[in-house]
Amino acid sequence: MPGERKSARPASGGVTSGLRFGRFPITAVQPVVEDGRFPAKAVPGEAITVGATAFREGHDQLGVSAVLFDPQGVQRQWVRLRPPRGERGLGTDRWEGLLVPGDPGDWSFAIEAWHDRYGTWHHNAEVKVAAGIDVELMLAEGAALLAEAADDAGRDEADQLTLRRAADALADESRTAGERLAAGFAPEVAAAVERLPIREMVTTSQRYPLLVERDRAGRGSWYEFFPRSEGAVFHPESGTWTSGTFRTAAKRLDAVAEMGFDVLYMPPIHPIGVQHRKGPNNTLVAGPHDPGSPWAIGSKEGGHDSIHPDLGTFEDFDAFVARANELGLEVALDLALQAAPDHPWVESHPEWFTTRIDGSIAYAENPPKKYQDIYPLNFDNDPEGLSHEILRVVELWVSHGVRIFRVDNPHTKPVWFWEWLIQTVNAKTPGVVFLAEAFTRPAMMHALGRAGFQQSYTYFTWRNTKEELESYFTEVSHESPAFFRPNFFVNTPDILTPYLQFGGPGAFRIRAALAATASPLWGVYAGFELFEHVARPGAEEYIDNEKFEYKARDWEGAARSGRTLAPYLTRLNEIRRAHPALLDLQNLTVHASTDDSTVVYSKHKTLPDGSKDTIIVVVNVDPHGARESTVTLDLAALELDQADLTPSGHFRVDDLITGQSWEWGTDNYVRLDPHAEPAHILSVRRTRP
Repeated sequence: MPGERKSARPASGGVTSGLRFGRFPITAVQPVVEDGRFPAKAVPGEAITVGATAFREGHDQLGVSAVLFDPQGVQRQWVRLRPPRGERGLGTDRWEGLLVPGDPGDWSFAIEAWHDRYGTWHHNAEVKVAAGIDVELMLAEGAALLAEAADDAGRDEADQLTLRRAADALADESRTAGERLAAGFAPEVAAAVERLPIREMVTTSQRYPLLVERDRAGRGSWYEFFPRSEGAVFHPESGTWTSGTFRTAAKRLDAVAEMGFDVLYMPPIHPIGVQHRKGPNNTLVAGPHDPGSPWAIGSKEGGHDSIHPDLGTFEDFDAFVARANELGLEVALDLALQAAPDHPWVESHPEWFTTRIDGSIAYAENPPKKYQDIYPLNFDNDPEGLSHEILRVVELWVSHGVRIFRVDNPHTKPVWFWEWLIQTVNAKTPGVVFLAEAFTRPAMMHALGRAGFQQSYTYFTWRNTKEELESYFTEVSHESPAFFRPNFFVNTPDILTPYLQFGGPGAFRIRAALAATASPLWGVYAGFELFEHVARPGAEEYIDNEKFEYKARDWEGAARSGRTLAPYLTRLNEIRRAHPALLDLQNLTVHASTDDSTVVYSKHKTLPDGSKDTIIVVVNVDPHGARESTVTLDLAALELDQADLTPSGHFRVDDLITGQSWEWGTDNYVRLDPHAEPAHILSVRRTRP
């Protein structure tokens, strides 16, 4: 790099040969996953926090930087690192900055530590000249340093001229010492040096892997529906149903797209087992017309490579996918690696299951829950055969336009299998995304992320209080984003939390506002927009659960009567698309408030053109009553420019939900009523210079 006088590489065979520390120690580099055995993750244009602990002996100044390399090994970005804001940067020798990768591929980055020649001279000259010590010597050293920097051919001509003039001024004995020093300290000199530091003895870390995946791997709004319910018709005279089909379900796609969702996720679409089929509300006995759970996959009509005959044919499925794509939607398919008792695999490959001592095949259990209609797979008897069969199934659906899979209970399968499958699928078809439905221990959830899952369901569903939310938002945005991307689903067919059961319509707005703004990935299961909230007694699931029966919803009637949250969801997705700051993960900052139910956080992003996008979110998480609070902002996190401030020193914010505007500062009064509007989503108004 221009600006360097000599590197810190030791001579071959010298005293430093083979040592682990370079000239300047560089430790605790982030984002690094398992010492680089797994790549850290990113999506195109995402601002990735990079950091390291770096230090040196003595009192000379150290500079630290990060370098980003594209898949061809070409340097694409160089950024100087700074101590973090607040207590994390005080005396810790920690340095951080942002790298922004481009197109998908296998990128890498490295950390550099170097002797900061200008910073060292600046510090010494400032102290010594003020004390009258070595005044002429310090000025002469500064003049020589800047003259040398001005001759650097890699420097911009305007900066060369700036440095040359400063060098001449430092050497001009007709001026006072203060005037000469001021010339060397001038802002334009500092700016020129900042653009191209004067470096010496550069120590470079190893390169660390950074996997950049396609945008939908880390950004998106998901919507889930059961295709058999969309267009299903109930016949009251017989008490039976006619199933919805791909053709009838395709009519619902327009509404999903109009709400601004990016991904349409469907539960399993395969034939459903007859043996031990579950009835309504998970009862053990099913009637002759009960459709059963889509997750009980397999019957005489086929298994994971087949389509339930009630839904249509492969031609119908292809038309459904094509229509979704026309509307800007991607179709995500459920990958549930389990089988009904009458799945073809049970007869053809009994070794893929667990046989008990009495000769029966073990069914799935999650005590106290029992799933007699589902046999879990056993990967230990024939790992090779079972793995390749699943690969065949996945590649079949990829060939029909599916590039996103929501994986059911991946934590009940070996982690090695997922590493192999995701790696193998993406080697052949880059960009296939896997979402882990793993509600389990953090160690397993994180391991699945390291193994290759691009995103995961999370504990967000059960984080409801201010303290819980602040802690969890900080964890997923700053502690685990290198390998764990959270998808904040507000509900699922399996999960209807007490918060939604008893919180009223305000609770639905609160959860949607939090999910849509705190994570670049969020999701909704159909019926959420209709405020469906009645649970099966004693359970955290919906009454008359759609897993076991058809559910016809009156979307149009709800819209006519105003009994729908669809306009609110639409607005949230509009805000997300208009504000890139909301689509990054690592840029969330929690702010303080005086009320124990008022959550405040911001997200900030500097765009490639130099403009800034900053969102402040304030949410009353008490769904039952209005809350008043004083919000105290960490203004440094907002990166305000002087041009953004009013004459009184405040800045303007626009509420993207209500359209109201205010002037805000460090401390701000808010009152939020869940029965009216429980959240402010504020955009900081910027003035371009």
